[in-house]
Amino acid sequence: MSKARVHFQFTWYIVVVFFISAVSLLQSASPVYALDTEVTRMTLRGLQGVYVAVEELQPNLMKHSAAQKAGLSKEALQREVEARLSKAGMRVLTWDQMLKTPGSPFLYIVVNTHESEKYWYAYDIRIELQQIVTMEANPKVRAMAGTWSTNMTGVANIGKLQAIKDDVGVLVGKFVQAYRAANKK
Repeated sequence: MSKARVHFQFTWYIVVVFFISAVSLLQSASPVYALDTEVTRMTLRGLQGVYVAVEELQPNLMKHSAAQKAGLSKEALQREVEARLSKAGMRVLTWDQMLKTPGSPFLYIVVNTHESEKYWYAYDIRIELQQIVTMEANPKVRAMAGTWSTNMTGVANIGKLQAIKDDVGVLVGKFVQAYRAANKK
């Protein structure tokens, strides 16, 4: 492959990543998103556990057997995230336990992908803790809201889809770190 072709492909991938990042920023201009800050970490204090909810992965990725080989499926990610949280000493709640736990906390994980060029995927992973909050202006109103989150954007070739799974692990690690920081004794 010529240097010019490699440079063109690299430039194309940078443009795609920039575009996805720009779209993400524009979308976040209107809704309010919780990030990983000192204030949002305080919302993790005293959590009695979390339910894990992984969104279905998109068909544009799942059509390839390489995704399954890389462990990229809703079920595989669910098992891996739950095991990692348990190993870190966090209680993983069942659906029924979550409904009975104050705040009904759940860790929501979504992996969005876009096939930017044949066998190349731009991706955005978002992990968000959602729980019931009370409105200060009207304490009778309780709503489910994201109180802590983090995300990561990248590009992976069909042969390197393990990178997406690894990045989910990195973000789960950030959640564990934030939880521990909020709950240190």
